[in-house]
Amino acid sequence: MPELPEVETIRRDLQGEVVGRKIKSVEVRNGRTVRRHPSAKQFRARLEGHTIKDIGRSGKYLLLSLDDGATLVVHLGMSGQLQRAKSAKEAKAPTPMPCSPSPRGASCASSTLGPSASCSSPDRRPRGAVPARARPSGLRPLEDIMSWEKFWVLLSQHKSGLKALLMDQEFVAGIGNMYADEILFAAGLRYDRLSNSLSSQEVRRLYRSMVETLAEAVKRRGSSLADEQYRDLFGEIGDYQDQHQAYDREGQACRRCRATIVRVKSGGRSTFFCEHCQV
Repeated sequence: MPELPEVETIRRDLQGEVVGRKIKSVEVRNGRTVRRHPSAKQFRARLEGHTIKDIGRSGKYLLLSLDDGATLVVHLGMSGQLQRAKSAKEAKAPTPMPCSPSPRGASCASSTLGPSASCSSPDRRPRGAVPARARPSGLRPLEDIMSWEKFWVLLSQHKSGLKALLMDQEFVAGIGNMYADEILFAAGLRYDRLSNSLSSQEVRRLYRSMVETLAEAVKRRGSSLADEQYRDLFGEIGDYQDQHQAYDREGQACRRCRATIVRVKSGGRSTFFCEHCQV
């Protein structure tokens, strides 16, 4: 599932591509994409003719503000993509073959923007969606800058495993399975450490690791794993996967202490960590 860095990358791409453009037409090719709306017809009518004024983000949700005060909320789900369709001129140019199979296929929904641009959601499996509203979210780790002492107060109000808490969208917005593993590795903390058991030094490390890991992942335009399901607005894969220290590295040497990265099941999800240097 695309997490904060991937969604923020797409938000920044959209900011430069569609803000100020009018939505000329909308096509819904798979009704599940807009299943939380009364009908595809109503969804199209609500958007067509309106201008996109701004692109925001709340956790893993994209927020497209329209000129009538309404907000289009987009969630990419497990494997959704949002991409800029090629213009007629670009479509005539030869396209190099990808190095490996890509999940891109038929669009679930697309919109044509004036004067000559369009965006589509090219996902064979309709797991991306346009919900009626975004869910309430917690701390915004890249926007809500705070002291580590305040972060410590927030942590101490909970008594749960660190990974479960980091993935709780009402505590921190935008972190999922992959970046929780990376943040905890950087902080040297186990996934199952209780959130109210940390020392002041460990809290400082955790807060710094959260902010720095997410910021670096955004800088490198997110993570694309072997299936390359995540691609940016222009169809390009991310770069941060090459920097992963723990996630999806089972059996490989820890890059900090040379012990072996292990995988365990926790909360129905795979967790990757180093038993030797994460305490």
